[in-house]
Amino acid sequence: MFLFHAYFYYCAEKELSPFIFLMHLPVVKGILFCLCASIYLCRSEEPINLSKNVSVSALIAFGDSFVDQGNNNYIKTLGKANFPPYGKDFEGGKPTGRFSNGKTIADILAEALGVKQYLPAYLDPSLQAKDLLSGVSFASGGTGYDPLTPKISSAIPLSDQLDNFKQYIGELKRNIGEEAAQNIIANSVLLVVASTNDLLITLPIRRLEYDVPAYVNMLVKLAYEFVQEIHKLGARKIAVFSAPPIGCFPAVRTIAGGVFRSCKDGENEAALLYNTILKQQLQILASNLPQSRVAFVDFYNPLLSIIEDPNQYGLEVVDRGCCGTGKIEVVFLCNNLSSTCYNDSKYLFWDSIHLSEEGSEVFINLILQNLVNSLFYNNT
Repeated sequence: MFLFHAYFYYCAEKELSPFIFLMHLPVVKGILFCLCASIYLCRSEEPINLSKNVSVSALIAFGDSFVDQGNNNYIKTLGKANFPPYGKDFEGGKPTGRFSNGKTIADILAEALGVKQYLPAYLDPSLQAKDLLSGVSFASGGTGYDPLTPKISSAIPLSDQLDNFKQYIGELKRNIGEEAAQNIIANSVLLVVASTNDLLITLPIRRLEYDVPAYVNMLVKLAYEFVQEIHKLGARKIAVFSAPPIGCFPAVRTIAGGVFRSCKDGENEAALLYNTILKQQLQILASNLPQSRVAFVDFYNPLLSIIEDPNQYGLEVVDRGCCGTGKIEVVFLCNNLSSTCYNDSKYLFWDSIHLSEEGSEVFINLILQNLVNSLFYNNT
């Protein structure tokens, strides 16, 4: 998600003072190395049981590397994951561009909702017309709500992801007709997973213009507007992820967590402030969108609960990833020369930013019922 060189070149291009660059270096140095960046007793391998009057036609994802299924393979960026050991547990060790050892939260959610086993990347040239019917991901590792974020990371901006969504709808209409296409969109679950890169990559730069509350309010406004845009295109069940506890990411612990690699309070506090305002604004938005559901998905507290008591969820290691030392390796630093842990099913993180497949399974298990309730059964 976060790339030191990208930040350096950005500063050079914009002719920012070396003093400014050095001023941000302690936080940025490690964070920007990365690009942007079951529980045996209670997890279920079966799709959740929806009532007979509920069906999900497709899952459609927007956002960053948590739901990038391989779109970054097809753009010019250093933020790729299409090489070993990424994908080592995916269909016999195939690196697909997913930022994981196996499935992502998008794959796991698609399967849990009974849509399909794997959610494909929209830019994958091998994509077939039939694949479009049950959904795709437009996400790009390194992107964010702030338009500056994808410029730094050379990722696909959310505005371009929205354009790709419009193109996707056009393809559906050509293939199955306008009415059937609109029915698919209306009966789909749309995921919006962003803000991590904004808070970790771009906020340190934007601090020359914004304090944290002002920047967070700007991000929420952009998230609000993005949801409005996909609603205009026919989306009626929209799930917007909050920011995760980014201060507890292994890379952030390594760079800013001191000798004991503790969670970094400043980053977590910014995430919590963003989440509080986002939840309030999404509730307002939901009340103004007829025949629609807009769900706030808590990406923060479930992950934090796992980090604070991993054994409860069948995990053991939460302060480092499985790849390499697990403390800083991510994207190109996690490569085919990197060793991997003995048992990645015991690790919450795969690399120093992204969840392992097992971590994603545990997380989805924790949020799934509330998500389904919010989108289908009640207004909470």
